[in-house]
Amino acid sequence: MTKPFPFPEIDPPAAARKPVSDTHHGVTRTDDYAWLRAENWQEMFRDPSLLDPAIRAHLEAENDYQSRMLADTEELRKRLFAEMKGRIKEDDSSVPMKDGPFAYGSSFRTGGEQPRYFRVPRDGGAEEMLLDGDVEAEGKAYFRLGGTDHSADHARLLWAYDDKGSEFYSLKVRDLVSGADMAETVPDTGGGGVWTAANDGFLYTRLDSNHRPSKILHHVLGTDPKQDRLVYEEQDPGFFMNVGGTRTNDWIFVAINDHETSEYRIIAASDPTAEPKLVRPREAGVQYDMEEGGDVFFILTNIDGAKDFKVMSAPAADPRQENWTEIVPHEPGRLILGVMAFRDFLIRLERKDGLPRIVVRERTSGEEHSIFFEEEAYSLGLVGSLEYDTDVFRFSYSSMTTPSQVFDYDMRTRERVLLKTQEVPSGHDADHYVTRRLMAPSHDGELVPVSILYHRDTPLDGSAPCLLYGYGSYGIAIPAAFNTNCLSLVDRGFVYAIAHVRGGKDKGFSWYEDGKRDRKMNTFLDYIAVARHLVAERFTRHDRIVAQGGSAGGLLMGAVANMAPEAFGAIVAEVPFVDVLTTMLDASLPLTPPEWPEWGNPIESETDYRTIAAYSPYDNVGSRAYPPILAVAGLTDPRVTYWEPAKWVARLRDRKTSDNPVLFRINMEAGHAGASGRFSRLEEIALTYAFALKVTGKADA
Repeated sequence: MTKPFPFPEIDPPAAARKPVSDTHHGVTRTDDYAWLRAENWQEMFRDPSLLDPAIRAHLEAENDYQSRMLADTEELRKRLFAEMKGRIKEDDSSVPMKDGPFAYGSSFRTGGEQPRYFRVPRDGGAEEMLLDGDVEAEGKAYFRLGGTDHSADHARLLWAYDDKGSEFYSLKVRDLVSGADMAETVPDTGGGGVWTAANDGFLYTRLDSNHRPSKILHHVLGTDPKQDRLVYEEQDPGFFMNVGGTRTNDWIFVAINDHETSEYRIIAASDPTAEPKLVRPREAGVQYDMEEGGDVFFILTNIDGAKDFKVMSAPAADPRQENWTEIVPHEPGRLILGVMAFRDFLIRLERKDGLPRIVVRERTSGEEHSIFFEEEAYSLGLVGSLEYDTDVFRFSYSSMTTPSQVFDYDMRTRERVLLKTQEVPSGHDADHYVTRRLMAPSHDGELVPVSILYHRDTPLDGSAPCLLYGYGSYGIAIPAAFNTNCLSLVDRGFVYAIAHVRGGKDKGFSWYEDGKRDRKMNTFLDYIAVARHLVAERFTRHDRIVAQGGSAGGLLMGAVANMAPEAFGAIVAEVPFVDVLTTMLDASLPLTPPEWPEWGNPIESETDYRTIAAYSPYDNVGSRAYPPILAVAGLTDPRVTYWEPAKWVARLRDRKTSDNPVLFRINMEAGHAGASGRFSRLEEIALTYAFALKVTGKADA
């Protein structure tokens, strides 16, 4: 690759080699860099100062090296940050949502990093500030607010915060009359809770030392959290668990699931000390979600072969499976994503032909209608309502060229009211941009959707650089939504593309199944096929493509770097899951047992071991001419632990045959989501964009 802006000749940090071997299923592997994993990682996530000094020294050397290698982009990063910040309305505010005598919303102050939560009288009036994130974050290097939930009597606010980046959230209760927090703090929670009907306590999820949500506890206000009563304990470490409520405040749900199996237990909110009632026992491969509908529950499920899901109903008094009745039948190719119930209506969000849609159903008659949208590709979100007895719900809409819009929709009159359009203070003219939907043929003939955005003046002769984003795991579909940040690349002549590869549900549930476990290789081959299709269609050239993905998308980056390094001009891997085999072999790590349904269990299965070993990026680093690579991570990340990218970078440097640099930036004060403040996060994005511009010769654009 031609490097019009070459990197300085600086020797990178050299991680010491301390070989450690393991043998599984007759296969022995040797890891020279296993020492980068802190032995006290559980304690370190809670207190980063406990990190081994030798590991800290190496990580700080990596940061210093990355900083020096990208020193010539400092002014560019400042310009990018200013541009992206300029597209954010600094004092932005949500449209308050009505609930009883009040309407609740959130806002930012000019220059503020954290959200603030407020309420106003239902029909308008003076704003009452309930919680100011900027005030709570004062003096903290890291701070992120979790869930907030006001009690049904509107007298108290339950709120959560994480001040380490490790996602161990503490819960506090604020008296909304005095504005003061109650004395007790509930530690080590999942980040939220559900009020009891009496508003004198709440149920919440407690995380164990391995960051697993193993217990549901009941806290009574004014008591010592150490005395909180155990409501339910999950014995299987392979299952996630959370607690949720309903808009009527009648029920509390204990939802238990892994990536392909689910189970619900329900508790009357008026009797929180009652034994949780099992709805349907877990059965491998059977999923169901519950939604309250007054005297019935609506159940979204894939039972009896309903791969793309169907909707059932069951009496609230006895919702066991034998009482389920079909309401919306299964339709292959129409994936039902979620349902929301109101007194007279049932709405559902579904995806068909690769695009989302909202369907409104009148509960008595069964009559249905869809909400129509004109653009070729777009993104929808159900905001819903805080109230059950209403004809109005809220949804959001955007496309790659249309800023986010928030609508209230009257299900009875079918009137759509635009409440808010995302403001871009520095200006945005949708006519300056073109968005298209392509279908790229993959290795087996499947057509992979590609959403692209470019400036109308960008030449489509192969000369344009391209940032190609991909994810492809857990059934997560990447929406073709409005993104103000990427405009900093598009305005400099980039084509911005999203590869909707297998492993997501972009084309239905089968699209997900065809990109997991023994079919995981499809995810990587799809992405490479998209890159080649963009080149064939003259949107870009291979040496102009900057590949980008994060978390499981970082696994995608590591895999395609090994499989087709010549197809990419550079790679950006954010919090990358690159040491898949080692992680899936370690049952003590926070997410390993719950992840086995997604990736396979290489401890028990030799087949799974060999499947993962065939693509795990760290295990397949070889003597190849890798393009420039930038890896980004967070020290206290419990999802993708910092040592995965640290080891990967060390091995890449040791084995690569090219002189292209491998850079590693680790945020020593953050976790999986990166910097906690909205503007601090922009600085991290500016770094990755500056890298992309540098390697494509656009740094002075």
